[in-house]
Amino acid sequence: MRRRSTLRTTTRESRLPMPAPQAWAVVASGRAGPQWYADAAPFVVRGGLDRLVGGAGRAWPPPATDLLATGDRAGFWRVEESDLEQRHLVLVAAVRAPGTVTLLTDVLPDVEGCLVRQTVRLDPSGLLGAAYLLADLPAREAVLELTHRRLLRDLARDNRSGAWPVDQV
Repeated sequence: MRRRSTLRTTTRESRLPMPAPQAWAVVASGRAGPQWYADAAPFVVRGGLDRLVGGAGRAWPPPATDLLATGDRAGFWRVEESDLEQRHLVLVAAVRAPGTVTLLTDVLPDVEGCLVRQTVRLDPSGLLGAAYLLADLPAREAVLELTHRRLLRDLARDNRSGAWPVDQV
């Protein structure tokens, strides 16, 4: 797993021995039931915190479709973009925050399978947002680390070839 961070973004990427279309089916799955973007531990905690401060928390179940589509709502996310051709998913958090929190996930073809890249971006609003940007950096690191690991576990479970065991994640 490769890790990168700036003041506004935190990124994790992993190369996987599975075809990009198969990985995309898991990344952008809108099926009913547990999904990495709604049920990863950091999002469960964040949804609870949001409810404590008067927000909606985790109000929306996955849409019960094969793939998420632009405009869908799931967990506390609004799907801003779901591009099947480019395998690019943009989720915007519908939570109380001093700015906009965006989670971008890309599945790119690679020589031996695919590359899954996730980036959390915080675009602060106002002075409180600027202060939050600094204070939130360690939390964003932890959130994306745990979320990316959850997605990798979900992808490993879906790996039909059996060449990539779940216990390696």
